[in-house]
This record gives sequence, C-alpha cells and structure tokens, in this order.
Amino acid sequence: MALSQQLSEFLRARRAQVSPADVGLPELPGTRRVSGLRREELSQLAGVSVSYYTRLEQGQSVNASDGVLDALASALRLDEHERAHLRELASRRRRPLGPPPAENVDTLTRDLLRSVGNTPALVLGRRSDVLAWNPPAHALLAGHLSPTAPDRPEDRPNLSRMLFLDRPTRELYVNWGRKARAVVGNLRQVAGRHPDDALLASLIGELSIQSPEFTRLWGDHRVRPCEADEYRLRHPLVGELTVTQQILVPARSPEQSLVLVTTDAGSTSQVALTLLRGYAS
Repeated sequence: MALSQQLSEFLRARRAQVSPADVGLPELPGTRRVSGLRREELSQLAGVSVSYYTRLEQGQSVNASDGVLDALASALRLDEHERAHLRELASRRRRPLGPPPAENVDTLTRDLLRSVGNTPALVLGRRSDVLAWNPPAHALLAGHLSPTAPDRPEDRPNLSRMLFLDRPTRELYVNWGRKARAVVGNLRQVAGRHPDDALLASLIGELSIQSPEFTRLWGDHRVRPCEADEYRLRHPLVGELTVTQQILVPARSPEQSLVLVTTDAGSTSQVALTLLRGYAS
C-alpha cells in the first residue's frame, strides 16, 4: 500500500475517533454526516487551511512540515507512538523496491537466546515470524507445533497468523482481545515503516480476508509497539498462569525482537512454568 494511501486512511480514521466535545469545540449547525471531527473542525484546531488539509487527507500532498504534523497530532490527540507513525507516513523518503531480504537470526542473538536458560524466549522478525525459540517458549506458547518449525523458512510460525487463525493459540490467551490489539497495533507501525514489503502486505491481506476481528482492529488504525504487557494464559497442561511478555531489541538486528516471558517470583505461575519445563524435557 502506498504511503499516501496509508496517510489518508490514518487521518480519516483518527479524525472519526475524536468528537468536537473531546476538544472543546461547539457543534456546527446542520446535520452531522460523519462521526468524529469534520475536516473544517480539524483544520481550525490545527491552524491550517481546509483546502490544504483536504489535499493532505486525500493523499495529494505528503510533504507536510514538522510544524503542521505536530499541530495535527495535537488536534487528533495522538500519543508519542502515533505521532511518530504520522511522521513516518508523511515522509517522502525513497523506499527500496523489490523483494525484502530474508530474515535470519544473528549468531550473537542465538547466544543471547541460549543464555536466558529456563526463561521462555523467542526471536520474532519484523512481520512477527518466529525465527527461533527455546524449548520453554515452545512448550508454553506453541506445544502443538513442531519444535523445529522456526528452522525451516517455509514452515515458520507467524505470531499474528497464529493469534487470529490458530485455535490453540486463541484459546491460550484468556485476555485474547488485549493481545490481539497489541499485535495489530505493532503491525500498523511496521507497515508504516515498510510500505513496500510484499510479504507483510500479503500477511495483512490474508488476515483481513480470513479474520473479521483482524479487519475490525486493522481499520481502527491504532498504533502501538509491543513492549511489555501482562497476560493470563490458560495452558492445556499446567492450567492458568499469569506472565509478563517483555521485548528486547538485539543490537545487531534492530528490526527483530527478543521476547522474554517471565512470572512473579514465588508465584503459582512460576510453579506452573517449572512444571511445564518438566513436561518439555
């Protein structure tokens, strides 16, 4: 998808999510035909002309100044991640064309994966492909899949696809909706950075066709990097446990993520993980 189209859809979606009352504007006379702010109202808040904003939203101008983007971000009440996404979409930087390079796990990243010991850990590519995992992570998150699947590029599990289309993964997350929003928000951010990634576009297209939940969340245009969050899991072998999933970025592979899964020390969840390691060994 072209950057101009992504920018247009992002602005329209976020404009629809802000009401005049949210920003202290009186209702304009006449029947309101759109949800959220009208273009005239957003232009007034941002201090830009209606015609200029209309061109920007229609994808006819993608060279807005930092000042205009900051004003629009404030008017739309964007957080820091959404502001960065808006700047990315409005950039005219040239993008490399052609097939994206294959994703591989650097030797130092594999050393780091081994060094975490019994802590469940996995390496994700920028499209959320599972590039590597250790035995505890496999047992906790995908015991129904082959443990060697990440080693075969044609069979690599994809966390986004699993979350929406794989029943065991859906059933694993008690608070599935929160995990789904986090994954979609992260995909949105990646899509803004890599609009010419054909494999990413294919993944998004597949999920949009096969999952109504994904389509709804994708259309919301929320942007949120996956950083750290707590989830309740219902594991088929050890029952319910609460885990924290934290993200580290390998120094030599900044577009990959090392996901660590931890529990509170001395908790029943820690006991459950210890039991699970016994099943996996």
